[in-house]
Amino acid sequence: MIPINNAGLSNAIQIKKFTSNSYKLNEKKDQIKGYVDKIEAVKQTVYKILRTERYIYEIYDWSYGIELNDLFGKEKNYVKGELINRISEALIVDDRINDVFDFYFEDIDKTTILVYFTIKTDFGDGNIVWEVNI
Repeated sequence: MIPINNAGLSNAIQIKKFTSNSYKLNEKKDQIKGYVDKIEAVKQTVYKILRTERYIYEIYDWSYGIELNDLFGKEKNYVKGELINRISEALIVDDRINDVFDFYFEDIDKTTILVYFTIKTDFGDGNIVWEVNI
């Protein structure tokens, strides 16, 4: 027989949200120095996600990163449409990001696109600029 005792189980589980405090990455100097929190920490996470090809690195699970490899060499208009979906899909996995919207594209040259968009987070909105080479 299996004993049945449900006393106190409904109050025993609590979901705790951790802070967004993180080490500060200085991408221009390739160094980690200091800390960031809230919207700046989320922006830093966006930077890391968008620079990690999905399914390539064993250290990350399959929900981390973005799929870009199959877009290289494709028509820019096709790529722009795909980027909206792929950026949104990659970023919405982070539970601090509630929405990704207001996409705008700027052609730099034949193979480079600047993507401007906004993220809605628990800490407010953040504007992102990302350079994509196709």
